[in-house]
Amino acid sequence: MTATTYQYVDLPDASVVTTRALLRARENITDTVEARAMMCIHGGAGFGKTLAVNACLQQLEPGEDVRRVTFRARPTARAVRHELFAALGLPGAPPRHPSEFDRLLKIALAERPRTFLVDEAQWLNGEAFEYFRYLWDDPATRLAVIFVGGEGAHAVLRREPMLSSRIFIWQHFTRLTPAEVLEVIPLFHPIWAEADPEDIAFADSRAAHGNFRAWARITTHIRTGLARTGRARVDQELLRWAFGRLSGAV
Repeated sequence: MTATTYQYVDLPDASVVTTRALLRARENITDTVEARAMMCIHGGAGFGKTLAVNACLQQLEPGEDVRRVTFRARPTARAVRHELFAALGLPGAPPRHPSEFDRLLKIALAERPRTFLVDEAQWLNGEAFEYFRYLWDDPATRLAVIFVGGEGAHAVLRREPMLSSRIFIWQHFTRLTPAEVLEVIPLFHPIWAEADPEDIAFADSRAAHGNFRAWARITTHIRTGLARTGRARVDQELLRWAFGRLSGAV
């Protein structure tokens, strides 16, 4: 599988790199789904959380029913109900009364094991988190929930003791270390496979800072620069040109 599906730019030939964080995520997600439990993956923007989770979920047992929901604002319980109704593909119109709506969702979630990937979980408030706990706590539902969000997701969850006490696994994503950069970036894209390690370290220290999303943007610009100049390899002049595009500096 290539990384283009999950990056914020179209980057042909990019690969999903098996970092230590991704290996831990694969193990943690597998254990969470098998236990029908809840987990939280959190960390800074661009550190590869969603990319890693999507890659890991694709490798679950065939037939595992995975549904993704994303919230961009502070949703109410009503908004969560409607989002789950759409994610499950339930027929007909959504029920108008909360009790009827809850009963419908519980019936659907009791039919077979389901896994929800809740992305951008830092936008959830206490009411929304509580609603997921309410559904998960029902003995008839067979639900696994993976909350993925920025640093704020951990803080918000910790403020909800009834939910945070039910989190099976916490995983914190951090920046790639300089050593990890030299190990994984040559595997990330063919452009870096033949690059001088000093140039890779230069790009990381000046612009990427261990952030996978930043590496994807830099790689896209370098790919364009190589094509336009006819150069065979990355060099520091080309890197400075790419940095200028990223920062707006002359």
